[in-house]
Amino acid sequence: MLKRKSHSNQLALELSPGDDLEAYVEARVAARAEADALRWRFRLVVIESVMIASLVLAAGVVLDQPIGLVLRGAGVVGAGCFVTGLILIGLTGVAGRLLARFRRPR
Repeated sequence: MLKRKSHSNQLALELSPGDDLEAYVEARVAARAEADALRWRFRLVVIESVMIASLVLAAGVVLDQPIGLVLRGAGVVGAGCFVTGLILIGLTGVAGRLLARFRRPR
């Protein structure tokens, strides 16, 4: 019988007889969910930044403002929104780690 190759993102499962399989699987699922959540937060920040910059650009064009001023304003607003979103993602991660440390039984 042929043994299938594991996927490159799949980790090898090596358990000794005394290990708790359910706790091991839960820990791996939690780590995967945390990584997926971080990826989705980043995607949302990028989408939000593009949408805000587009709104500023559209408003400037509708109000017949000089195109250079409108482009600069849209770029500044989009970049500010992006940086602020990244800071919030970082602060959320730090707060989550601090809360996990304080909740851990001693």
